[in-house]
Amino acid sequence: MTSTPQPEQQPSREPQSSLEPVEPAWAIGAAVCLQHTPSYLKTADPMPMLRPPDLVDLNEVGTVVGQRSMGQLAVRFRRGTFLIAAAALVAAPDGQPASP
Repeated sequence: MTSTPQPEQQPSREPQSSLEPVEPAWAIGAAVCLQHTPSYLKTADPMPMLRPPDLVDLNEVGTVVGQRSMGQLAVRFRRGTFLIAAAALVAAPDGQPASP
């Protein structure tokens, strides 16, 4: 008696959408702080410029004012509005107001 060969069971792979956000999504108006000091800051102007990183302190609270492509957010700090990667931001501690 011969048995019919059974197809091998392969682990199921669920398709992953490339549109799923990898970084946390920040809402416009959210209060955020930097996780680490970047090597430079890029302004969010129509003609962006690179600026030194000491314009923003790690404990300074900024406000998300816009979302850009490639996971970049426009964040307004005391000394200007800069493009920062969403992964480089953390939520501001409670009780700290965002910069005006």
